[in-house]
Amino acid sequence: MNTDVLTFGRLRGFGEADKAFLLLSILCGVVYLATQTIQPFPGSIAVKALSIAPLAVLAFKLLRGARPQGIEWLRDRDNLILGTALSFSCLGDIFLDLPGNFFVQGLVSFLVAHFIYILLFVRNWSRPLRPNGWQLVLMAGVLITSLLLSNWLSPNLGAMAKPVMVYICAITVMVISSILAGFSKPYVWVGAVLFLISDSMIAAGRFKTPVPFAEYLIWATYYLGQYGIAIGFLREKLGER
Repeated sequence: MNTDVLTFGRLRGFGEADKAFLLLSILCGVVYLATQTIQPFPGSIAVKALSIAPLAVLAFKLLRGARPQGIEWLRDRDNLILGTALSFSCLGDIFLDLPGNFFVQGLVSFLVAHFIYILLFVRNWSRPLRPNGWQLVLMAGVLITSLLLSNWLSPNLGAMAKPVMVYICAITVMVISSILAGFSKPYVWVGAVLFLISDSMIAAGRFKTPVPFAEYLIWATYYLGQYGIAIGFLREKLGER
């Protein structure tokens, strides 16, 4: 089966086992989306976790093979950074679906993931950093959106005001850092923006007002966001040009 379209082009070192991991992620993501109205059901947490966990495996596995030899090996840890960010995201997914109230634990897990993503993107900035016009426009749009969201949510946050505001700042910086990375294709920063949209809908539904079709829109934008970041980054590092 040719999976080049799913990886945004041919990837070096992408074998049959990697195809299986990718297809497992996509299958579980689709199943989790299609079963929103009957959740929770036995195994639903596993389906959710297996949507993101295979992407982490691909990051750990494929980028490891792309590292240079010698002393440069010590400086190139993109595989560990991307894989760890996806792993913390997977942990956050599990917390949000566990019985009981584990919202704060999920929030912390995703907060850590965003900090790790920021590290990944900043490491890949060009030096010296010279953002072009479209990057400046995108960053301005993200900043304005985050400020409006914060202002809209703030009266309803109560005791959660500080952690939520810290989280909004973190995900905003994550999106901006992905834009400034200046990757040759837009997959990574588009994924980061979708991640921001997904989390904005979660915050709106929890603290302000229900979002129509939220259960479908939140998961679709979240999964596509993580997929865009993970596979887009792999394409950037391993894509055959």
